[in-house]
Amino acid sequence: MAIKPVTDWKTDYDIFAKEYKKNPFPIWDELREECPIAQTERWDGSFMPTRYEDLVNIARDVKRFSSRDVLVAQYGEPSEEMELEMEERNEEFANVGAPPITSDPPVHTWARRLLLPPFSIKSVARFEPETRELCRSLVSGFVDKGRADGAVDYAQQIPPRVIASMLGFPKEMSGTFTEWVRGFLELGLTDPDLRQESARSIFEYLYAQIEEHKENPRDDLIGYLLTAEVDGEPVPEAHVLGTCFLVLLAGIDTTWSSIGSAIWHLAQNPQDCKRLIEEPELMPSAVEELLRAYSPVTMARVVTEDTEYAGCPMSEGDKVLMNFPAANRDPRKFTDPDKVILDREENPHIAFGVGIHRCAGSNLARMEMKVAIEEWLAQIPECRLEDPEAVTWSGGQVRGPRLMQIVWP
Repeated sequence: MAIKPVTDWKTDYDIFAKEYKKNPFPIWDELREECPIAQTERWDGSFMPTRYEDLVNIARDVKRFSSRDVLVAQYGEPSEEMELEMEERNEEFANVGAPPITSDPPVHTWARRLLLPPFSIKSVARFEPETRELCRSLVSGFVDKGRADGAVDYAQQIPPRVIASMLGFPKEMSGTFTEWVRGFLELGLTDPDLRQESARSIFEYLYAQIEEHKENPRDDLIGYLLTAEVDGEPVPEAHVLGTCFLVLLAGIDTTWSSIGSAIWHLAQNPQDCKRLIEEPELMPSAVEELLRAYSPVTMARVVTEDTEYAGCPMSEGDKVLMNFPAANRDPRKFTDPDKVILDREENPHIAFGVGIHRCAGSNLARMEMKVAIEEWLAQIPECRLEDPEAVTWSGGQVRGPRLMQIVWP
């Protein structure tokens, strides 16, 4: 049955609609001015704030807005068979979640603190040489052809291998990881069977890897989590499983979307390519600006009690779609928000979220993005989209280019 088209974005928005996936910016502009908190009954129903101030306020109000479920579309929950399998292995595994992102205080407090050391700037720096070599090798593989898919051949190849290295997985599994992640976070949000199968595959693989790490300890993220302690006790294995699940999903989909969006921008703005080549010291601020302008992620919150926010009555159990990308283009907060200004001085973007759930992996994402742009420009200083209209974008809660043919002299 055909999906009913949207006629009023204020009361019936659809985050999977073609026009929303392709170009959501004018929709956000309209909502921000006319109805800053939109509402829809689609995909189980949700509210969607679009102003910077509202996103910050809601993110910080962890009492009324819980992070126990960060997806708005509830299609594709783990099957009863899968849950039974997990219970047979360990009763705690039945509801592993994805901590710390799906945790509320007090669990969130120690869960996030546990991840900060391996994702610190210093710890992340150890992965930069191999990331740079990977990016250089990828570009070298297609530079002489004069064309490549900037998403498939480049952006989507980087995070899966970096995350595999961090978790201690074989890099040859990167293609499988990509398939699983898209099946769970992108395509699976509207396909329950695919999401169930993807979840099953991910959990089974992670469980086996954790067991293997217990037999053969080594120096990687899983090894770190298995030997860590909280209040003098080992971290529960269900928590280790859930955290690995989060790292695999969030560390891949969000970052390749950011890298792909950056390449998409550069392919249409040769003046920015030229400037980054001539002024490499601009790269840190450029990365922040590209993150602001093309923020990929919208998380969800669950209303914990009947309440009201900005005149909108919300009931316990309602979902709030945290539209951080829309907030990052709010003219009340940013001057010329629709312009990419590589040396923007004031840039308090919330692409990584805000409050206690701010992304713990932001340092890794920044490093990958910086290296990916640098190595692309080193070999391809000029390029363009072969057909801007042919570029396809993912929809739902993570937005980024998925097919993007780029050509160069």
